[in-house]
Amino acid sequence: MWRGAIIIFFMVSQIMAEEVVPKRIYQTASLGSMAAPKIDGALDDACWNLVEWSGGYVEWSPQENTDPSQQTQLKILYDDKNLYVAFECFDSDPDSIVERLSRRDGFDGDWVEINIDSYFDKRTAFSFTITAAGVKGEEFISDNGNNWDATWNPIWHAKTNVGETGWTAEIRIPLSQLRFSKEAGQIWGIQSTRRYFRKEERSTWQRSPLNAAGWVSGFGELHGLENLRPRMQWALKPYTSGSIKTFASEQGNPFADGTDGRSGFGLDAKVGITNDITLDATINPDFGQVEADPSAIALDGFQIFFPEQRPFFIENKNLFDYKFASSFAGNTAGFDNLFYSRRIGRAPQGFPGLQVGEFSNQPDVTTIHAAAKVSGKTKSGWSLAFLESITANEKADIASSGFERRETVEPRTNYFVGRVQKEFNARNSWIGVMTTATNRSLSPNVDFLHRSAYSGGLDFRHQWDNRSWYVAGNTVFSQVEGSRDAILRTQRSIRRLFQRVDAGHLEIDTSQTSLVGSGGNMQIGKSGGNWRFETGGTWHSPGLELNDVGFQLRADDFRQYGWLNYRTTKPMKRLRQFSISATNLAAFDFAGELKELLVSSNGWMHLNNNWWLNGALTFKPARYSVTELRGGPRLKLGSEFGYRNGIISDARKKLRFTANHSGRWGAEGISRYQDANIALTWQPSNAFSATLTPTYSLFKNELQYVGVVRFNSEDRYLVGAVDQRTLSIPIRFDWIFTPEMSLQYWGQPFTSRGRYSNFKRITDPLAGVFSDRSQRVASYQLDLNGSTYLIDDDGNGTADYFILDPDFAVAQWRSNLVFRWEYSPGSELFLVWSQDAGAFGDASSDIVEGWRDALADVQPTNIFLMKLTWQLMN
Repeated sequence: MWRGAIIIFFMVSQIMAEEVVPKRIYQTASLGSMAAPKIDGALDDACWNLVEWSGGYVEWSPQENTDPSQQTQLKILYDDKNLYVAFECFDSDPDSIVERLSRRDGFDGDWVEINIDSYFDKRTAFSFTITAAGVKGEEFISDNGNNWDATWNPIWHAKTNVGETGWTAEIRIPLSQLRFSKEAGQIWGIQSTRRYFRKEERSTWQRSPLNAAGWVSGFGELHGLENLRPRMQWALKPYTSGSIKTFASEQGNPFADGTDGRSGFGLDAKVGITNDITLDATINPDFGQVEADPSAIALDGFQIFFPEQRPFFIENKNLFDYKFASSFAGNTAGFDNLFYSRRIGRAPQGFPGLQVGEFSNQPDVTTIHAAAKVSGKTKSGWSLAFLESITANEKADIASSGFERRETVEPRTNYFVGRVQKEFNARNSWIGVMTTATNRSLSPNVDFLHRSAYSGGLDFRHQWDNRSWYVAGNTVFSQVEGSRDAILRTQRSIRRLFQRVDAGHLEIDTSQTSLVGSGGNMQIGKSGGNWRFETGGTWHSPGLELNDVGFQLRADDFRQYGWLNYRTTKPMKRLRQFSISATNLAAFDFAGELKELLVSSNGWMHLNNNWWLNGALTFKPARYSVTELRGGPRLKLGSEFGYRNGIISDARKKLRFTANHSGRWGAEGISRYQDANIALTWQPSNAFSATLTPTYSLFKNELQYVGVVRFNSEDRYLVGAVDQRTLSIPIRFDWIFTPEMSLQYWGQPFTSRGRYSNFKRITDPLAGVFSDRSQRVASYQLDLNGSTYLIDDDGNGTADYFILDPDFAVAQWRSNLVFRWEYSPGSELFLVWSQDAGAFGDASSDIVEGWRDALADVQPTNIFLMKLTWQLMN
C-alpha cells in the first residue's frame, strides 16, 4: 500500500511540475569618469551610450508568454553612490497614454517598474515604480512575492517624459537605500514589469510563468557590478506639530471648557550600523494617525483587528511578522501574531475610581517616551529585527470642589521584540526564532494587568522542486505573570473561559499567579503549477495568552484543514483567467469536543472585458459554540449554509465600481446574516476622483447572549433574538495637484441598531431540536421597567431577577480633511482637520432617522493639526 502511494505521489509531482525558464542577464557598466545623467526623463545624456538597450519583454497577462502589444526596453548604469535606470516604453498612439495622478503608491494609469534583489536571496526585493504622470511608488517584496509592503518609503528620484514614440522614464536610486554585500564582483536579481493601461496588459523583462511558485526566485540577473562600496546611510527627521481641539463644554467640569491646544516636537533617526543592519530610533515620537479607524461593532465579545498605520512601526514590519496560524484554507485565526504593534501606545486600559461630583481627564493614548529598532538582513542569509520601546506611566487628573488628585490608568511599560531568521540550502530553506517581553511597573489601580508577559516561538520552511513544494511549521509559547486577580481575569476571559461548566479539561485556579500556554501550525503544500494544495493543522492550548504585545483571538482550539486550488494560465474564449478552490476544516477543543465542520468552494473569473467575478459557497454541517454563553455550557448551533458573490468592473474606466453580497443561514431559523456593499468611483479627470462606499448588513440570531443570573442555586443563561442592522456610508474625495501635493477628504456616517425580543433561558444546550434547547420567557413573566427587564422566573407574580435592556443604537460621524505637500524628498507638510461625533440613539427608531436624531444636538469634536517634518540625510 505504501509503495503504491509513493508511486502515485511522484507521478502526480511530475504531472504538476513547474516549467523551468532560462534566466536573462543584463550587463551593466560603471559611469567611471563620465558625468551622471540628469534625471529629467529625456535620456539624452552621453553616459547612456555606455550600455546597451535590453528589450524583448514578454506578455505576462492576459496572454502569458506572447509578444506584448507595445514593447519596452531598459538600460542600467551605476556609480559609487547611485544606480541609474532608463526605460523607453514604446506606444504607437502616444496621445492615448493615460497619465492619472494619485498620491504616492497610487499605481494608476500607465507605469513601469524595476524590482531589485540586491541581497540575491531569491526571497526579498526592492520595487520602484514610476507612472507616466510621474507618480512614484515603492514596495518591499518579501516571502518570494507573496507580500508587497507599500509602507516602505525610500528616498529616490524619477522623472518621465511623453514623446512621439511613447514615453520614457529616468530613475536614480541612491545605493544607501539598498542592501548588498561587500564582495568585489556581485550579481543581483532584477525584474521589470510594464503596465500597458489601455489593454490592461502586463509584460515583463524576465519571463515569469503565471503558475510559478514565486516571484523573486524567478528574477533575471544583473551582472557587471564591480567594487561597489556599501554606503552607511544616516537620516535625521525632526518634526514639529501643533493642534487645537474644540469640543462640547461641560458646566462644572474643569477639564471640559471646550478647547485644548497642544504643541510638540521630536526626532526620528535612521543610522546604518552596517550596510545590512539599520538602527531606527525616535525621541518623543509623533505617533498620531492621520486617518481614523473605521467604525465597527461586534456582538461576539472578541476584539476587532485594525491594521497598523504609524510610520515608525510599519517600516520593516515584515521582519517582525510571526503569523503562526495562517493558511490558504482560511478560518485558521490568520490574524494571530506574536507581535501586534498597536499594543504599544494603545489607549490606557484603566479607569479612575470617581466619587460623586468628581471629574476626570484621561489621556486618549499612552505616550511613547522613546523607541528603537535594529533590523536588516545580511548577505549570508541572517535576518535580524529587534525592537525596544518604553511607554509612560499615564495618569488621569481628577478634580472636585478645588481638590485635585491623580490616578494611574496605564503603568510604565517596557516592550521588547526580537526576531532572527537564517536561510540555508541555497536559500530554499530557513529557520527562525522570535521572542517578546512585556514588563509593567504596576500600581494598585492597574494591578488587573499582567506584571510581565513573555512569548516566543520557532518557525521553519523547507522548499524543493524549484520552490514548488514546501513543508513549513512553527510553534509558540507564552507565560504571563501577575496578581491572583489578574491571572483569574485571564482565565475567565472570553478567549479561554476556564469557568465553562461542562469542560472537564478546564478548571479555574484562584491561587495561580502565572499562566503558561503553547500553540503552532504545521503544514505541507505545493505553491507552483496550475494545481496547488495545502494541508495541515493549527493549535492553541487553553493557557495560551499573547495579547500583551501580540494578537490572539482563540485558545483551547485545534484545527485540521485542507485546501486544493486550480488556476488557469491561458485565456479562453470569454475569459482571461479563472481560479477555483475547495476547502475543508474541522475544529475541536482540547478535550476533543467538536466545534465546527466546514466544506467550501470559492473561485474567481477574469473576463476579457477586464471585469472580475467572484463567489463562494460554504456549508457547515455541524456547529457548536463554547463561547456564546460566556462560560456556560457548550451550545449547539446547528448547521449553516453561506454564500458570497462579487463583481468588479473595469478599473480603467472613469466610472467604475465593486459590488459584493454575502449571506449565511442557520438551520431551523436559528441565525441569519446578510450584507451588501458597493464601492462606486467617479474620476472625471486625471487629478480628481470621488468614491462612495455604502455598506448595509442585517444580523438575526435567536441565541444571542444576554446575560447570566443566579436563581434557586442555579445559573440561568439568558439569550434573546437579536435583530441588528448596520449602515455605513464612507465617502472619499481626492484632489491630486501634483505627485507631491494632494488634498484628500474622508467621511463616514455610521449607525448600528439592535433590538432584542423572544427572551429564553437555556435548558438543554445540546438538544437535537432547536426548540428543546431553551425555554421561552413568557410575556407575563417579563416586565420592562425603564431600562431594566424584571423577570418572574417561577411565575408567582413576584420578580425573581432582572436584566438590563440589551437594545442599543449607536450613531457616529467621523471625517478627515488632509492637505499633504512633500516639498522635498522625505520632507512633508500636513494640515489636517479631523471631526468626530458620537451618541447613543433610540433603538425603536428607524436606522436612518435614529442616526439623524441622535446626532442632531451633538457638538462634534474638531481637531486642527499642523505637522512639519524635514529630512536630513547623506
